[in-house]
Amino acid sequence: MSALLHLAGVTAFYGAIQALRGVDLDVHEGEIVALIGANGAGKSTLMMTICGNPRARDGCIRYDRHDITHLPTHQIIRWGIAQVPEGRRIFPRMTVHENLLMGAHGRDDAEAEATMQQVFTLFPRIQERLHQRGGTLSGGEQQMLAIARALMSRPRLLLLDEPSLGLAPLVVRQIFAAIRELNRQTGLTVLLVEQNAFQALRLAHRGYVLVNGTVTMAATGAELLARPEVRAAYLEGAR
Repeated sequence: MSALLHLAGVTAFYGAIQALRGVDLDVHEGEIVALIGANGAGKSTLMMTICGNPRARDGCIRYDRHDITHLPTHQIIRWGIAQVPEGRRIFPRMTVHENLLMGAHGRDDAEAEATMQQVFTLFPRIQERLHQRGGTLSGGEQQMLAIARALMSRPRLLLLDEPSLGLAPLVVRQIFAAIRELNRQTGLTVLLVEQNAFQALRLAHRGYVLVNGTVTMAATGAELLARPEVRAAYLEGAR
């Protein structure tokens, strides 16, 4: 089975600092794949490199069998990839409704409205806050809005970078439940970068461990949860 997203030997740099060292990674259609690792391991860099910033210096990135390694970011996004970056990065002065419409840029009104109703089913709190400015929302609501905005483009692949960062445990469970439901109902493919390794691996079909820019382990989520070295490094106290 060919992967929807395939990385082979990918290296990337920030200035003179090498952040990724020959990364091999596959994400198949309909999967949730988790990427775990310590701070500074290169997880967010990998997400950004998939989207073309920074550019991969070596190796190949293929999406839906097309080589996207050297495409500009706006063309990569047009292929059906949506990213929710670390820190949410919503438009704080725009209303929730305006933020959502930004995610639907280029789609006709009927499609955008239908997608918005699906988003409201997934995140009813967003509908309740529709006319509030994004900057007035709580952290959890802003994260829901960031995911909802990405979904407005109807992506085939959703890149989620640290969705639980800085959020209360109850909100984290709500967001992870929404991701699971979205995958179950629509078959949306998700690549998830997450420091909460316990929650991420419970959610994921498969997972990768990234250490100093190198993939050191790859297995199913359940298998990684059971490995003593993973438990010792990433899971102690994470529940």
